[in-house]
Amino acid sequence: MSRIGKKPVAVPSGVTASVDGQVVNVKGPKGAISLVLHGDVAAKVENAEIKVDPRVDTKRARAMWGTYRSLLANVMTGVTKGFERRLEINGVGYRAALQGKNLQVQLGYSHDIVYPIPEGITIAVPKPTEVIVTGIDGQKVGHVAAVIRGFRKPEPYKGKGVRYAGEKIRRKAGKAGKIGGKK
Repeated sequence: MSRIGKKPVAVPSGVTASVDGQVVNVKGPKGAISLVLHGDVAAKVENAEIKVDPRVDTKRARAMWGTYRSLLANVMTGVTKGFERRLEINGVGYRAALQGKNLQVQLGYSHDIVYPIPEGITIAVPKPTEVIVTGIDGQKVGHVAAVIRGFRKPEPYKGKGVRYAGEKIRRKAGKAGKIGGKK
């Protein structure tokens, strides 16, 4: 039995949820998301809660039971609060700026990187060294943040690059100098 799957997902006030076959439609103050359920699980709305149950008793159905319950909980969080990832840019001359519907990033390459902002995602640049990615789909927010971080991952010697806020970079010692060597 899935401990997570057994818990019903609460539908907060101001949010409407409906189940149409294998599609769960959720609409809230921040927007609307549809989640297509796996064939091994079924969902039903009762008493301001969404309950997910396995259709058959197989190992795969039990795995999907907990997974889709968690995905539904994330959908509820997305339409009420939304998701956010903060990125920090470290390095001399490294900076970011918004240009219309594009994010322009300078990361020490011979050219600027121009990243088109996907639909459903909002990017804010309060400081040239800080990028905030927000949206209602947590998976998409995480993916966009990972793509931006992938432009120049933090390097272990000086820590230059793009990293998540609060991320610890394991630093390496630099080159060891010669001590008492021959000339």
